[in-house]
Amino acid sequence: MKKKKTTGRIVLEVIGILLALLWLSPFYIMLVNAFKTKREMFENTLAPPSEPVFQNFIQAFQELDFLRTFFNSFLITSLSIVCIVFFSAMAAYALSRNKSKVSGIIFFLFVASMLIPFQSVMIPLVKMFSELQSLNKWGLIFMYIGFGSGLSLFLYHGALKNIPISLDEAAKIDGATKWQTFWHVIFPLLRPIGITVAILNVIWIWNDFLLPSLVLGQGDETIPLKLFLFFGQYTKQWTLALAGLTISIIPVIIGYFIAQKHIIKGVSDGAVK
Repeated sequence: MKKKKTTGRIVLEVIGILLALLWLSPFYIMLVNAFKTKREMFENTLAPPSEPVFQNFIQAFQELDFLRTFFNSFLITSLSIVCIVFFSAMAAYALSRNKSKVSGIIFFLFVASMLIPFQSVMIPLVKMFSELQSLNKWGLIFMYIGFGSGLSLFLYHGALKNIPISLDEAAKIDGATKWQTFWHVIFPLLRPIGITVAILNVIWIWNDFLLPSLVLGQGDETIPLKLFLFFGQYTKQWTLALAGLTISIIPVIIGYFIAQKHIIKGVSDGAVK
């Protein structure tokens, strides 16, 4: 019996290692080819570079105008996430505590919005914001809040069902207002799901290309949009593009390592609850 368990465990470990290698393979290909010349990359894509070419990173950093582009991406992503997290939490709290038919219809409309593909509203949305002269980073943030609110409100709404109304009643007896009850009692309890909401939205907003390409003008480009400069009509600068991709993921990795304690705690707290 023990032998069967040991064999099964070994098989699972081998499968886990193979899946980890498969997941890491794109990062390996990106990293090793970022240090190669274009000729060496096409000769042997998987081999390590014979002599690292650091000029790729210097040139990519300069052509990306990385500091300004990173600031644009950081500003758009951070403001969008803050607004999505707080507004969705407040809306979900109001809808979950109000048991009327109207609140049910509003919640249904938010959930139904997740089923509408972006491509179907792309042209009228851009046309409307163009008429409002809001085709800039602030208009893009407003769009991200709208597109990210459906799923976020749905997740918050589900989490609020597990928080008893007796907490609201106790806070009301102590003289707390609705806002004080939400901010000091309810919102701290939503921290685990709040971290999940933030991570889910950071991933797609930071990496989004299509919406910024329709909205942002010159000088406001985000990192994914600026990386498109390396892919022209007749030439594709793969080594510079891979170097640019490597530079662009460094802030995300640093951010993860800084916040990993809070992320893991949030996930574990959510599992316990």
